[in-house]
Amino acid sequence: MKNRDSSKPTLMPIDNALSEMLQQCDALLERESISVLDALNRITAEAIFAKLQVPPKNNSAMDGFAFHVNQELPADTKLIIQGQALAGNPFNEEVKAGHCVRITTGAILPPGTNTVMMQENVQINENNIVLNQASKAGNSVRLAGEDIQLGQQVIASGEKLTPAHMALLASIGEPTVWVIRRPKVAIVVTGDELVPPGKELENGQIYESNRFALQGLLQQLNVEIRHYGIVEDDPDKIADVLLDASENADLILSCGGVSVGDADYVKQVLAKIGQINFWKVAIKPGKPFAFGTINNASFCGLPGNPVSSYVTFQKLVTPLLHKLMGRTPLAVHTINATCAEPIYKRAGRADFQRGIAYQDEHGEYWVKPNGSQGSGIMSSIANANCYILLEKEQTNLPKGAKTKIELF
Repeated sequence: MKNRDSSKPTLMPIDNALSEMLQQCDALLERESISVLDALNRITAEAIFAKLQVPPKNNSAMDGFAFHVNQELPADTKLIIQGQALAGNPFNEEVKAGHCVRITTGAILPPGTNTVMMQENVQINENNIVLNQASKAGNSVRLAGEDIQLGQQVIASGEKLTPAHMALLASIGEPTVWVIRRPKVAIVVTGDELVPPGKELENGQIYESNRFALQGLLQQLNVEIRHYGIVEDDPDKIADVLLDASENADLILSCGGVSVGDADYVKQVLAKIGQINFWKVAIKPGKPFAFGTINNASFCGLPGNPVSSYVTFQKLVTPLLHKLMGRTPLAVHTINATCAEPIYKRAGRADFQRGIAYQDEHGEYWVKPNGSQGSGIMSSIANANCYILLEKEQTNLPKGAKTKIELF
């Protein structure tokens, strides 16, 4: 695809922009086998099927006594204690009629038994017990395979592994799991006015903060992060850094330099050394967002304003990384809410206003904007708990109007 004329670009609807990004990006094919202990937040490279059933055999759900019941044993039934079954040390003899075996939680049911009565519900004598209540067949027994059947698919391909998945894999005896390799993401920040935290600010300088937000957002996705620091507003230096990043990353994220200012060189450098697929998206905040490629690396040019950078990462870059990782697409979970105060919006761009949502005594959600919605006010996100989702052609909403929100 040739570079588009970006001198006077039209605003691309966010859904179109995301669709084009995903079409231009291929999922990573490289995979690796890793320990299940290291698998948190990794993406499965294949479906996983159980090679055994869980539990492997019928076992006790309680500490108590195991015996056989045809249908029901009445209270005051007396049973002779024949032996003891412990977890990891089963009782292998056939349990006779009118007999029972002391059993601990997790122990395999002895041959000839099908029921367990918890020890609190029996009277224990020297060599026998008396039931304090009636017992039905199957009480307090975990049946073999009731959790997982032999051959059952337990985890799908493209699944993000959670702590519960890790336990599930261990329960079917899997010490390792095949996962997609982690995408390599390069972060490049441009701007002569930027200095890292910890240095003394000179006149006209500000502390660079976008890298820190991107670091946290990328860590949540469990990718391999490569920092290229703060690059001067110099086209040659920007080109050198971007070319180096393209040789060492699957995705390059730049912050700043994609707008129309005199020192916004990133877009023109991208047009020279790579390819611009589109520039400017109908999203607020975040309009000056650029997407393209440099060599074999995808490129996302995020706006320099911190809120714009944050929002465009979540709404455009995150789905792209999910595609790279082979992850199953995630649907955005929205909730209906009532405006607790007026919400102001112009038609023309999808707006992700930062809001405070709460529930009333009836469980209904209400929402209000979290103060000023300027693209440089990071506290609007840090102190919010949701996005107020306003469609492209939506205009002002009065108090009491209905809208949709996305909880953080």
